[in-house]
Amino acid sequence: MLNKYNVSQDSYCYPDSSILINKLNIIDHSQLLEAELEFTAFRYSEYSSNITSLSEFNLSHLKQLHRHLFQDVYDWAGKIRTVDISKGNTRFCTCSRIEAELNKQLSRVHSFDQYDSKTQLLIEITDIFCELNIIHPFREGNGRTQRFFFEELCFLLNMNVNWPNISKKKWVTANINAYNGDLNPLHKILTQAIS
Repeated sequence: MLNKYNVSQDSYCYPDSSILINKLNIIDHSQLLEAELEFTAFRYSEYSSNITSLSEFNLSHLKQLHRHLFQDVYDWAGKIRTVDISKGNTRFCTCSRIEAELNKQLSRVHSFDQYDSKTQLLIEITDIFCELNIIHPFREGNGRTQRFFFEELCFLLNMNVNWPNISKKKWVTANINAYNGDLNPLHKILTQAIS
C-alpha cells in the first residue's frame, strides 16, 4: 500500500496502513489530521522566540521548531526523515542528502541583513522557501514548520507575515510551479504575505 508520499512498507506507518504511527494511537486518517492540527495550533500559539541573530536560523533550529510543533503527536518530531518520499510527480531530496542540502540553503539566510532592497530580499526568501520545500526534511509537517521558520525569520528582520487567504490548490500549484522552475506564483504569494 502506497501512502501519500508514494512509500510502500513505510516504517513510519502502522503495518498494512498509510497512517503514521503516533503517540495518540489514532488509526483513522481524518482523526489523526484533526488531532495534529489542534496540537500544532496550540504549540504554535505558546511559542516564544528567543532568536537574536540570523546565524541562529540553522538546521538545529529548524529541527527544534518541528519538534516543538509535533512533540505531542510523533516520537520522531524534530528528526530528519529516513525514507525517500515523493508526491505525484514531485520527488523530494533523497534522505542521505537532506542535512547537507539544508545546511547549504540555511547558510544563505545568514547574509539577509546585507540586502538593501526588500524586493531583492523577497526574491532570495522565495528561492530558499522553494529549496526547503524540495528538500522536505521531515516525514510529515514540512509546510507548517517551514512557514513557522519564515515567520520567525521575518519577525527578526522587522517584517510581518500575514498569510493570504488562498485556496490549498493555489498554494500547492505555486509550490509545484516553483519546483519546476517558475518561482513567480510563489513569489507573488510570499510578497503578498510579507509586509
